[in-house]
Amino acid sequence: MHPAPPFAMLTRDDLRLLIVSPVGTDHPGGGSRQLLDGTIQEPGGWNRFALEVADIESAVETLRNDGVRLRTNVITGIGGKQALVEDPSGNLVELFEPIIPEAFEHQTGSHRDDAR
Repeated sequence: MHPAPPFAMLTRDDLRLLIVSPVGTDHPGGGSRQLLDGTIQEPGGWNRFALEVADIESAVETLRNDGVRLRTNVITGIGGKQALVEDPSGNLVELFEPIIPEAFEHQTGSHRDDAR
């Protein structure tokens, strides 16, 4: 759904992601309005959503080859590996590959049945 230039709704299965641009346009959305303390919203902060991937090294290599800007290389943490990429507006998206059973979106032993 894309009813106006600064707004989009993306859906996949039961997931619904609503995005409002923080960049002013001819019809500025809520994401471009000044905050109560006077702060102007802008893309590129540290807030982000995460997407689970089955093979982060492969995903990062593909994105890098396609010219996508990465803020980090692959980082291994307690529950998994992550890499931060930027969308075309400079917003962060975290790619996350679980490495322990508790970190998988759907726990089925140590591997996801429907890993993408």
